[in-house]
Amino acid sequence: KTYNGVAIASRHKIENVTEHLPGGADDAQARYLEADINGVRVATIYLPNGNPVDGEKYPYKLAWMERLRRHAMKLLESEKPVVLGGDYNVIPEAVDVYDPEAWENDALFRAETRAAFRKILHTCYTESFRALHPNETHASTFWDYQAGAWQRDNGLRIDHFLLSPEAADRLIRCDIDRAPRGKDKASDYTLLDTLLKE
Repeated sequence: KTYNGVAIASRHKIENVTEHLPGGADDAQARYLEADINGVRVATIYLPNGNPVDGEKYPYKLAWMERLRRHAMKLLESEKPVVLGGDYNVIPEAVDVYDPEAWENDALFRAETRAAFRKILHTCYTESFRALHPNETHASTFWDYQAGAWQRDNGLRIDHFLLSPEAADRLIRCDIDRAPRGKDKASDYTLLDTLLKE
């Protein structure tokens, strides 16, 4: 019954569920879910969009990212595989957006947003898609419904899987499946297909 929502589905047993990102007692938004699945700690994330940047939403986004960074560091202490995946609403680099100059003042691509994302990575996480496809262009996971963005391939790469060292060692595949976005009445997002060794 909230605007945001995340879920985890698994063929394996889901255990030790955490329903909110720690560190925000008054944060009632359903943006984070974490659980143990088959020996892997998995989190699904819907990170705040942050627009418009001149209001309260952008500071909230940056504060949420800092909470995520602190929690991501804490998760490393278990030394078990950790996967932090979902819609980060972050365009990490210019190669990840069709028109970088047009997006430079947007909350998804502002310098502060990208720096906060790098801080999370620098806690010892691997961004799975770029680990396997370091130079791929037009690697979008989102195309707006407006202005023919899908037809013109004006997309953004804003969905990411971040892997702890133990999970990164098991990474087999991380590919963007564009096919669902091309269907009638499709979501504006598509699938980021990621596979780890068991």
